[in-house]
Amino acid sequence: MRLRRKPWIDTAIRDYADFVTPLGGDVRHFAGRWADEFRRTAPLHIEIGVGKGDFITELAARHPEINYVGLEAQQGVLYFAARKAAERELKNLRLLVFDAAHLSELFAPGEVWRIYLNFSDPWPKKRHAKRRLTSEVFLARYREVLRPDGEIRFKTDNEGLFAYSLETMVQEGWRLSDVTHDLHALGDPSNIMTEYERKFSARGAKIGRLTARLPQEHD
Repeated sequence: MRLRRKPWIDTAIRDYADFVTPLGGDVRHFAGRWADEFRRTAPLHIEIGVGKGDFITELAARHPEINYVGLEAQQGVLYFAARKAAERELKNLRLLVFDAAHLSELFAPGEVWRIYLNFSDPWPKKRHAKRRLTSEVFLARYREVLRPDGEIRFKTDNEGLFAYSLETMVQEGWRLSDVTHDLHALGDPSNIMTEYERKFSARGAKIGRLTARLPQEHD
């Protein structure tokens, strides 16, 4: 769902230039140079679709030893994530207005350690299947930028998308673990809820979660 455009955000987001690259910003210099951007060498984790940033800002706060990059297609919503990052002074987090269809322009091969996909658009119509962030098209894009031992962490409340993702990942050779159809029943203290997750789990929705790893050469 697209948010109504708020013109004031285009100006206000510039106040958080230390944390966010806004719409139209040049991103070509980042690929292969994220260690320079963060001024240190550390594992690089990314979230595709950060929303208002509850998840990735909390994650970055809990793990200062990791560099995080959050991608969001809508500048109007990314503004709120940038504001949270600034309020918490998260030096290990960068946010970009960016279309994940072009990941290889933003990250060099093997540069990313982990990808988070949280409550992605399910694109329920069959003709839109390739737009799903767990489609074979996107899985191929993730392979391009992940390390050989890299992984995807995926959460959704959409049963159809979860079933589709399980099937597609297995077909594409990914190794699955940590699979559950009811995450909150586990009482996992390490789980960080997104704003969407908090809202819908309160209504009784069950959350599916999985980890998918690239196949090893000996598999």
